[in-house]
Amino acid sequence: MRTVEEHLARVLTLASRLPVEEASVSDGIGRVLGADLVAVVDVPPFDNSAMDGFAVRAADLSPGARLAVVGDIPAGATTVPTVGEGQAARIMTGAPLPPGADAVVPVEQTDQPTGDVALPATVLVAEPVSQGRHVRRRGEDIRAGETGLPAGLRWTAAAASAAVSLGHGSVPLVRRPRVAVLSTGSELVPAGEPLGFGRIPDSNSVLLAGLCRGWGAEVISATAVDDDPDHFRAALAAALSADLVLTSGGVSVGAFEVVRQVVEGDVSFDKVAMQPGKPQASGTLTAPDGRRVPMLGLPGNPVSVFVSAWVYARPLIARLGGWSEAWPSEGLPVVEGWRGPAGRRQFTPVRIGAEGVSPVHRLGSGSHLVVSLALADGLAVVPEDVESVERGDVVEVHRVTAR
Repeated sequence: MRTVEEHLARVLTLASRLPVEEASVSDGIGRVLGADLVAVVDVPPFDNSAMDGFAVRAADLSPGARLAVVGDIPAGATTVPTVGEGQAARIMTGAPLPPGADAVVPVEQTDQPTGDVALPATVLVAEPVSQGRHVRRRGEDIRAGETGLPAGLRWTAAAASAAVSLGHGSVPLVRRPRVAVLSTGSELVPAGEPLGFGRIPDSNSVLLAGLCRGWGAEVISATAVDDDPDHFRAALAAALSADLVLTSGGVSVGAFEVVRQVVEGDVSFDKVAMQPGKPQASGTLTAPDGRRVPMLGLPGNPVSVFVSAWVYARPLIARLGGWSEAWPSEGLPVVEGWRGPAGRRQFTPVRIGAEGVSPVHRLGSGSHLVVSLALADGLAVVPEDVESVERGDVVEVHRVTAR
């Protein structure tokens, strides 16, 4: 059997980062910046007020100084008065600092009331300010021509806001990975439909599609297909418009393993020393346009699908999308123990509580225990040479909360 590390290393050779495309600043949350983003304008673009108050000459101020008010400057003003000796202009936050002024006195430090009031003829300054006080200087955040955001940055709402401030309406982002999901098995019934004898609901396609979206991928299709080789062959052909094909089921050693029967190309069917998730398939398929499309064939039982997706599909999607493949872990104490299989690394769905971790189901990591997955905060990793985890032991735990 392959080790988990050996299989993951093969999986990560199947793809590289997708191309960069120009996208709207507001249309790329979760994607990755494909090149350094340089400031087109100074930020701020002009000297402006950091407070609601009065623009003044600091040299004119002393306690109790009274100044003549020469005008109003709201945010967005396109013309402003000049502030001369002994003068002031009422100014709002974000409004351009007028010529002659070099400081702003907050309204609370004058004899004027706050709020929507008439422009006064004079203003008394109760507390003087120093030169430059409450003024945001042009370019003090960043100057035009400087790099504002580095390539490789994961795109967020804050990044989009920064890009707009830098003068951009569109940005170069790595294309979002497109994933096609095929859940195999003649026993599968669409969600919500009545079950006949020997039939079960198709939870795997829903599970995989949801995980992939949470990791930042675009799911272009998620469907079930029965074990008829012709049906699966047609579904697989339709899925090859994706950047990654994920299948569940049909990769083991039974008589009706449709993925194993149909798939051609550079695809390997392997046993991996892990529990759950021993049977795995990985490789590339050739699309009609000649592209080599990565494919992962995951086992069919839902906990096996969940574990395999986190361990293998998650980092492969990250590689395609250009973001970090890292999966941080932490050592946590065991509250309620469980047993593991000899010679295989065990991934046990666990709850993470104040005192430590415990299995989400009394049967531990049984590959069919789909309902309890919703209660899992993490996957506890038990090494291959450990057959029993006892209360008080410390185990490595990966969080399983997608973005």
